[in-house]
Amino acid sequence: MPTHTMRAIRLHEHGGPEVLRDDEVPVPEPGPGEVLVRVHAAGVNPPDWYLRAGMSGLPPETRPKFDLPVIPGTDLSGVVEAVAADVDGLSVGDEVFGLLRFPGFDGSAYAEYAAAPASDLALKPAGIDHVHAAGAPMAGLTAWQFLIELGHDHPPTFQAAKHRPVPLDAGMTVLINGAAGGVGHFALQLAKWKGARVIAVASGTHEPFLRELGADEFIDYTRHRPEEVVRDVDLVLDTVGGPDSRRLLHTLKRGGSQFPVFPGRFDEEENAKLGVTVSITQVRSNGAQLADLGRLLDAGTVRVAIDSTFALADARAAHERASRGHIQGKIVLTVA
Repeated sequence: MPTHTMRAIRLHEHGGPEVLRDDEVPVPEPGPGEVLVRVHAAGVNPPDWYLRAGMSGLPPETRPKFDLPVIPGTDLSGVVEAVAADVDGLSVGDEVFGLLRFPGFDGSAYAEYAAAPASDLALKPAGIDHVHAAGAPMAGLTAWQFLIELGHDHPPTFQAAKHRPVPLDAGMTVLINGAAGGVGHFALQLAKWKGARVIAVASGTHEPFLRELGADEFIDYTRHRPEEVVRDVDLVLDTVGGPDSRRLLHTLKRGGSQFPVFPGRFDEEENAKLGVTVSITQVRSNGAQLADLGRLLDAGTVRVAIDSTFALADARAAHERASRGHIQGKIVLTVA
């Protein structure tokens, strides 16, 4: 069993990377349905810096509730140290990875230990290390739930209809905007796994990386605007989103769909005129889906690209790296 205290990164106030503080705090006690995980690595994701900044970019009515101080982080890979009496299927010593309690913000993964709902975890693929496993959960499940299987009945925050993935096959063409990032590079590989033809959009420096992952066509957005050079795409997955996302509608064929990972500004009349569908969802923790993804990771069908790693105590430097953008794959914190 662990000692009574641990190192953890906490936020006592909101602001830039400088507000991430290395603290000594009590080791959490696993509650009903939970296990205690000794964290070996923790993934760094956009919600972590949204939390750090105080969720200022979200409409007030959609901001999750949380109290300061708070330990950021949702993605982890580690070893089970203790198991609640009502947990079946996991044992002390098991290597696990998971996306914890998302879309909430109490995953508390930037720490030496984390109490984790057993249902949010899957056994870590034996063929990859903890760093690569920690880079997979949020980004991989986001791509999975947008493209492969939604896996839950929760209504989306920003639309009335339930999101429905489009069946991918060899006859389809998928354009992925922001293909080199965390979600993008998983989405590219999952679409190729299903047999689709993939057009990857990113800056030119990422072309060799994306070609290696299987991209059939590459567009350097610094030289060409996708909507000016691409037509008749079946599906657009836009991992960038934002106000400019609607311009990508013009790459679609009639009957096509666009899935913006981040909410954009769309006009229903324009969508109807173009004969296209826009749909969004919110990724949610799902240990069973993560186990499915884990099998692909173990087989080498899908791999996790690591942009950079930082020690847990250097979380500030990890967030500074994220703020510079042009990330290739995932940023991960390592825990000694």
